[in-house]
Amino acid sequence: MDPLEVSRVDLYCRDNAKAHHTDEYDLVKAEPPTAVLRRGATFYMAVEFNRPFTPGNDVVRVKFEFGPKPSTIRGTRSVLALRPRQRHFPDDPNTWGMILQSNKTQGNTVVVNVRIPPTAQVGIWICSIQTNISGQKNNRRDYKFPDDIYIIFNPWCPEDGVYMESEEEKEEYVLNETGKIWCGTFKNPTGKHWIFGQFDEVSLPASVFLLEKSGLAAAERGSAVHVARAISAIINSKDDDGLLEGKWDGDYSDGISPHAWTGSTAILEQYLGTGGAPVKYGQCWVFSAATVTVCRALGIPCRSTTNYISAHDTNRSMTVDKYFDLFGNKIENGPEGESDSCWNFHVWNDVWMDRPDLPPGYGGWQIIDATPQEQSDKVMRCGPASVAAVKKGEVGYLYDTPFVFSEVNADVVHFKEDEESDWGFSRMSINKYHVGRKILTKKLGPTDDDGDSDVLDVTHLYKNKEGSEAERLAVYNAVRGIPRAQEFYKLPDKDKEDVFFDLVDIDSVPLGESFNVVIKLHNKANEERTIKAILSASSIYYRGTTASDIKRAQDVFKVKPGQKNTLSVRVTPEEYLPKLVDHNLIKIYAIATVEETKQTWSEEDDFTLLLPKVAIKAQERCRVGEPCDVTFSFQNPLNVALTECSYTVEGPGLHKPKTVKYRDVGAKEAVTVTESFTAKKTGQRRVVANFTSKQIQNVNASTRVEIV
Repeated sequence: MDPLEVSRVDLYCRDNAKAHHTDEYDLVKAEPPTAVLRRGATFYMAVEFNRPFTPGNDVVRVKFEFGPKPSTIRGTRSVLALRPRQRHFPDDPNTWGMILQSNKTQGNTVVVNVRIPPTAQVGIWICSIQTNISGQKNNRRDYKFPDDIYIIFNPWCPEDGVYMESEEEKEEYVLNETGKIWCGTFKNPTGKHWIFGQFDEVSLPASVFLLEKSGLAAAERGSAVHVARAISAIINSKDDDGLLEGKWDGDYSDGISPHAWTGSTAILEQYLGTGGAPVKYGQCWVFSAATVTVCRALGIPCRSTTNYISAHDTNRSMTVDKYFDLFGNKIENGPEGESDSCWNFHVWNDVWMDRPDLPPGYGGWQIIDATPQEQSDKVMRCGPASVAAVKKGEVGYLYDTPFVFSEVNADVVHFKEDEESDWGFSRMSINKYHVGRKILTKKLGPTDDDGDSDVLDVTHLYKNKEGSEAERLAVYNAVRGIPRAQEFYKLPDKDKEDVFFDLVDIDSVPLGESFNVVIKLHNKANEERTIKAILSASSIYYRGTTASDIKRAQDVFKVKPGQKNTLSVRVTPEEYLPKLVDHNLIKIYAIATVEETKQTWSEEDDFTLLLPKVAIKAQERCRVGEPCDVTFSFQNPLNVALTECSYTVEGPGLHKPKTVKYRDVGAKEAVTVTESFTAKKTGQRRVVANFTSKQIQNVNASTRVEIV
C-alpha cells in the first residue's frame, strides 16, 4: 500500500477567525481567505486524502515552521503526529498540540483540532504534512500548504503576555480602527482624527514585513517586549530603512506633509509598493499613529499618548538647560553645542504587556516611542519603559527609563551670560513644574466628532502630582541613578527676591487676530528698584526650536516701593502670519533684571493660534455598493489667500485614502468640498477629511456613517 496523498487542506479560515477575534481582517474576508489566528487558542483544520486514513497503518505528521531556519529547540518548529487515541492536549500549555476530531472525520477527510501555544512566535507560519506507511520510513509523501498562516498575539488569552482582562479596553486598544491623536497645547489640546485601519488588507502583511526588516531574530518574536522594542525602531527610518522618514523644517515638497495624512494605510501601502523605501514624511503623531496600526494588527494592545511640554534632555542631567546672551537672546544650542529642548507636545505609544524581565508590579502599560530622538543600544528606538517604573523614578529598569522619566519630570533651568561667572553663565531661574504638564490619550468608547469630550487625562499614571512629596521623591530617586544629574541638582538657591514678576498666560488666540504679551510686577521692597525687562515672541516648531523671531521689546524703568506695574507688547497678524510654521505655535520669553540687587527672573509661555471650526456632513444612511456623499466645509479666517491647497478623504470599508489638489482659496472665503464614495462593508463606519495649505495645515474633521 502506498502512503496517503494529501488532496486538499481546509483551515476553516472564517469559522476559526470568529473564535479568534480576527474576523474583521480583510485577509479573512478575501477570496480565497487567509488564516489569521491568535496564539494561545485552538483552531480546526481538515485534511482530505486520496483514500481513508487507516490507524495503525498510516503515519501522518503535521508540521508548523517559522522563520528562515526552523528549529524545535528555539520553538520555531513543531511536528505533531496524528494519534487517534489521543483525546487531550499535552499537559504543558506552552507546547503545540493536535487532537483528532473523530466525530467530524468522514470518508477520506480527517478533521483535527490544533492548539497554538501562547508563546508562539508572531508572524507567518508555514504548514506541511508528511505521510508514510508504518515501518516504511523511506517511502514518504510531502505536502506543503500553499498559503501563509498568520499567527498573532492574543489579548483574550490569560497565558499570553499581552492579556487584557477588560472587554471594553480590548474593544478600544485592539479592535478600534479609528481614534484621535492629541496635538495643540496643554492649555488647548486638540484631537486629530485618525484612521488606524489595522484590519485593512495591507496592514498585517506590512506589519510582518516591518518585523522582518527590523532584524529581530525569529526565535525572539514570541516576546511582546522584544517585538514592541523592534517596532519602536522600524517605524522610523534612521537606521534601517524603516517605515517613515521624519522631517520638521516645513518643506515637504518632495513628499507628503505630515499634516496631510488621515490614516496609516496609505503609508503602509506606499511602503509595501516600493519594496520598503521609507515614506516621506512623518512627525511624532504620524510615527505614533503608525505604531498603533502595527501593534494592533499584530494583536498588541496599544494607544497613542501625548505628553505636553515634553523634555528632550540630551546630556542626561535631568534638566532642560536654556541659555540666553547678555541681550536676552536665546542661544539655541547652548555654549557647548548640546541642544536640550522642550517639545510643546510629543506623542508616543503605550503598549500593554507583562514584564517577566522586571520585578513584579512593573507590567501593564509600557511606553515605546518610534520618533527618532536618541539612540538606545546604537539604534534609534525607545522602550518599552514601564509606566510604573517611570512614576517611581526607578530609572535602572529596562528599557530607556531615564530618558522617558526626564520627558515628564525634568526641571527647566534658564542660564544667562554672566561675565563675572567662572564658566560664563549664571542661573536665572529653575522651573520644577513646567515639564509634563498634562498627559492625554483617547477615552474608551465613541469618538467625539464635534468636540474633544473623548479626551482622557492619564497624567497621574506617569507622575505624581507636581510639588507633592512623592513627585520630588521620584525625581531624587532618578537623580541618584544618574551621576550627571547630581551635578545640576547641587546648584545653589537663588538670592532673596524682593520684586515679584509674573508673565500672564495666553491660553489661545484665533488665527488672524492680535494678542498682547503682558508682564505684571510688584516691588515689595522698601526702596526704589530699577528694572530692565526684555520681551520676545517667536514662532516655533512644535519640538521647541525657534523658527523666526516675530517681535522683541526692551525697557528700563523705575518702580517705587510697594508699586505695581505692567509691561505690555501687542503683536498683530501682519507681524506673525508670514513667520508661522507647522501647528501655528508661538513662544514668549520674558527676562528681567533688578539693577540694585542683581535679582534675575525669567519665564516662558507658549500657545497655539486656533484653526477655524470645520463642518462635515454625510448621508445618515448609505447602502453597500451605492454612491454616498460627504461634505466638508470651513471658512478661511485670514485676510490673505490660501495657496498650495489639497484635501484628503478616507474611511475604512468606505473609501481608500484619496488626496486631491484644490484651487487657491480667497481671503475670508468659505471652502466647501464634496466627495463621493461607495461602501464595501456594512455597519457603522467613520469618514475623516483633512485640508492643508501653505498658510494653514491640519484642518480636519470626522463623522460617522451607517452602512446598510
